[in-house]
Amino acid sequence: MYVCELTRRKYRAKPEVPIRGPEDVYRLCRKMRRYRKEHFCALLMNARHVCVELHTVSIGTLNASLVHPREVFAPAIEQRCAAMILVHNHPSQDPSPSEEDVQLTGRLVQGGRILGIEVLDHIIIGGAGFISLKAGEHGWPAQ
Repeated sequence: MYVCELTRRKYRAKPEVPIRGPEDVYRLCRKMRRYRKEHFCALLMNARHVCVELHTVSIGTLNASLVHPREVFAPAIEQRCAAMILVHNHPSQDPSPSEEDVQLTGRLVQGGRILGIEVLDHIIIGGAGFISLKAGEHGWPAQ
């Protein structure tokens, strides 16, 4: 009976698929492209880069979202996460990062370094696609 229960649990469990790049994040979060308000989320990940939680940090207005490092990192600390990927949408449908997006990303990368929680990327989702701040021309701001 014990073996049967373990087998049932194993096959009922969600597969642990690691996030390998921005395309994986987009597939996971692409529904955000339809949101009419800006949503700022964090994918909280374990050491194998498997997403353990998709946490909504803030829901803002048409073109802004209030994000504070304390609110971003609190759930990651509670979950004992090793890394995170930041994700937010632009209801305007243009995924191009604003200067505020780039500055906020720099602050959160610095905070993550201090806490030992690596910020792997910041993905901005728009109408038909996304932009990765780490992979794109925007890169991380100088520290």
